[in-house]
Order: sequence, then structure tokens, then C-alpha cells
Amino acid sequence: MVRSYGNSDSAVERRYGLFMHIAVLMLALMTIAPPAWAEATKPIRLVVLGDSLSAGLGLPAQEAFPQKLKKALQTNGIEVDMINAGVSGDTSSGGRDRLDWSVPDGTDGVIVELGANDALRGIDPDLTRAALTDVIQRLKGRKIAVMLCGMLAPPNYGADYAARFNSIYPDLAKKFDVPLYPFFLEGVAADAKLNQADGIHPTAAGVDIIVANIVPTVEAFLGTIAEQRR
Repeated sequence: MVRSYGNSDSAVERRYGLFMHIAVLMLALMTIAPPAWAEATKPIRLVVLGDSLSAGLGLPAQEAFPQKLKKALQTNGIEVDMINAGVSGDTSSGGRDRLDWSVPDGTDGVIVELGANDALRGIDPDLTRAALTDVIQRLKGRKIAVMLCGMLAPPNYGADYAARFNSIYPDLAKKFDVPLYPFFLEGVAADAKLNQADGIHPTAAGVDIIVANIVPTVEAFLGTIAEQRR
């Protein structure tokens, strides 16, 4: 005996329609929509002012932090014109001294990644604080938005030095009302698998983690710049 469950063609069509509906929903969920401001603004001109951590010491140029950050932002629908102004060995004072030629006219925003070499060399935190203060003030004076990347002192100079150094970044972010990413090497520092043989500079995989962690802060920073353009 053959049991009939109604029009088999209609049942197949209903199942196919349901399948397509589910597929479309899944595709929509998997697609990351760009921020609304990203579609209504021209590419933001961004400079990363830093040291070897952003310059990409020991890595091919395309694996450096600024290039990978640009690619991650593009994946999220955000276009930026990116300049890698990282100089290996630079201290915060060195970044300040080359600020004018490192950050060209027409720049919209600067990500400041300086201070790691200050901490490694045991430079007086007061000097680091003064140099970063000058960098922020001069950029603001040029109507350029600033995002500050924090750094932490290594333990070998003692707790007092670390306390004085580590407080620089949150203090300046609060004083000048600029966004802060608390620790540039978050998730990467001291992990041998994510650092080159010197134990200091991230591998390409380490840079990927830095970028993934920092992207939300950068996107919020760029959104603020886009709003100020209007």
C-alpha cells in the first residue's frame, strides 16, 4: 500500500523555500556590516607614530602592524590611507623630535605607539611623560585626532619605576581626553610562541593578535573622526 501525504511537488517546494530562507539568514549573520559612518566618508588619513613594534622590525613590510591594521579595517568595510611612521629604536623623545615630518599636513588621526624603548632603557618616566605630552599637544594644535597606545615597564627596574612609568598613559589619556588602548602588547608579551628570538618583537602571528585586540578601539577612534568631519 502506498500512503499519500499530499502533493509531493508542493512539499518539496516548501522545503526548498525553507532551506533558502535559512541560508539567507545565515549569510546575513555571517556578513559584518560596516559602520554607518564608513559609507558616508572618504578614506581617513591615519599615521602610526611608533618604534620598532609598529615599524615591523624583523618582518616583511606587509606583516607590520600598520599594514595588517589597514587590512583588518578594510575587511570591516572601513577605508583608511595608512602611513607607517614607525622608526626602530625610537624613544618617545625621538618621536617628538621628528613629529612634524612624520605626520604630514592633511592627516586626520595619529595612533601614538611610543615608550617601549624608554622603559627598556630605564629612561626617567618624567622625560617620557613630557615628550608624550608634547606630542599630544602639538597634534591637537594641528587639529589632528590622537589615540594613545599604552606600554608597561619591565620588572627589572623595580616597583617604583614601574608605577611611575605605567601611570603615564592613563594619566595623559584622561588629561587630554584622548582614547587609550591600555597595553599595546596585550596577549603577546612574554609569550615565546608569539615573539621573535629576541623575546621582544612580535612574530607575524603576534601582530595578528595585536590587531585583532586593538581593532574595536581603532574603529571607535575613526568613528569619532568621521563624526567631526560632518
